[in-house]
Amino acid sequence: MIAFDVLILGSGLAGQSLALRLADKLKVALITKRTLEDSASAWAQGGIAAVLDPADSTEAHVADTHTAGAGLCSDEATRHVVENGPRAIRWLIDHGVAFTPDTSSAIGYHLTREGGHGQRRVIHVADATGAAVQATLTEQVRAHPNISIFEQHIAVDLIVGDKIGRPGDGCLGAYVLDIASDEVRTFAAPHTVLATGGTGKVYLYTTNPDTATGDGVAMAWRAGCRVANMEFIQFHPTCLYHPQAKSFLISEAVRGEGGLLRRPDGSRFMPEHDPREELAPRDVVARAIDFEMKKHGLDCVFLDISHKPADFLKTHFPNILARCAELGIDITRQPIPVVPAAHYSCGGIMTDLHARTDVPGLHAVGESACTGLHGANRLASNSLLECLVFSEAAADDILKTPRRGADSLPQWDESRVTDADEAIVISHNWDELRRFMWDYVGIVRTNKRLQRAQHRIRLLAREIDEFYSHFRISNDLIELRNLVVTADLIVRSALKRKESRGLHFSRDYPETQPKARNTVIRPGRIRS
Repeated sequence: MIAFDVLILGSGLAGQSLALRLADKLKVALITKRTLEDSASAWAQGGIAAVLDPADSTEAHVADTHTAGAGLCSDEATRHVVENGPRAIRWLIDHGVAFTPDTSSAIGYHLTREGGHGQRRVIHVADATGAAVQATLTEQVRAHPNISIFEQHIAVDLIVGDKIGRPGDGCLGAYVLDIASDEVRTFAAPHTVLATGGTGKVYLYTTNPDTATGDGVAMAWRAGCRVANMEFIQFHPTCLYHPQAKSFLISEAVRGEGGLLRRPDGSRFMPEHDPREELAPRDVVARAIDFEMKKHGLDCVFLDISHKPADFLKTHFPNILARCAELGIDITRQPIPVVPAAHYSCGGIMTDLHARTDVPGLHAVGESACTGLHGANRLASNSLLECLVFSEAAADDILKTPRRGADSLPQWDESRVTDADEAIVISHNWDELRRFMWDYVGIVRTNKRLQRAQHRIRLLAREIDEFYSHFRISNDLIELRNLVVTADLIVRSALKRKESRGLHFSRDYPETQPKARNTVIRPGRIRS
């Protein structure tokens, strides 16, 4: 057994910023499936939304968030995040993040505008904000003596008192597979934090890294936590469409800076779908692209920013320009082929304003949590802000709420399992799950498609449970087990929502109900 004061599962912006906030006073273990650099945060291009310009206001940012969230955002959570946003940005600047400067700006930094925002309020580092922020924090995390980093480790399950004969003890740590040694280790901590990121790999096409397999949501669900609003999956409208490009995102900021969406014949189509045109929220743009592709039998549409000066593009989008150039696309002269792809989960583990879950000693931050900020659709660039604000909230709560750790915990028992005889079963099930989720639980949904997906999920779940019970675990099996739980929660949530709202669009229920309600699912209830 390895004991720490705090166990953090996940190494994105939420996990790393939390570790740094705690490490001066507590011993922290940071668990990551690959390396510290591998996370969705590092892939974030656009930036971080915050009220920094004197011409902007808290009320305007709150209003834009509510509008994008289609009436489902928690006003309390939204105000908490927006009001604490400027301090979160100052914290990053104090830690050395070099945001793009602008000497003509009142604040000395360039602010861009993205879809759904009424003001320029997105502070950024060119078009690779996440990578720059992550690199800065990673260097400091690696150097801190109170942070122990465990790379190539994946959590198997949380250790909860109710399941080991210690009712009421809450979360006591986690079982973690050391991928290199193939050994399950027992980590004990009075405070455990899920910062495991999103669920994008449940879909065939996604902008997420391979590590986004819904681990935190699945583990929290098995531990007894409620989840909420899992049906609201944001499909980013503009993922690069190219056979040699995997999950490469074309930033929202390209449209914010004047990029136009076109059919193959060069004609624009967004004016026909929404008065906000290319600056409409992501769900509107994604559905418009989906509509155009299906109507005209297209493999993709095109995002054109070639009318902007080449120097402007080199300054604002160097990463996108370089990656497209590697693939033979000159964005200064040619439009970019794009398709929608699963991008962000607005739902997740239910938390309060202190990032606490239903299980004592267990917090959740970042994309794995449902704080109430995003409602039915996330406003662009609010996600990194949420990571920062709620990592601070979790740190404050942990420091103010001491808990006693466990003196001893049961070791992982694999005495009754054997080595898997057919690993192909795992890869086949993984592929099947992602394909039918894309076909049946995508941008536009119907009851029939959702019911088909649910039937297949239940068959897969039985197969995977049997496999999990009889064979030694592996990274792939752990992730597949979590993906099936996550897929089940997404479909169950979608079936419960009898309307179209935000990111959830149903042909069977095209209207929006007068009153917005959260979809909350509680463990132990009969499947809907």
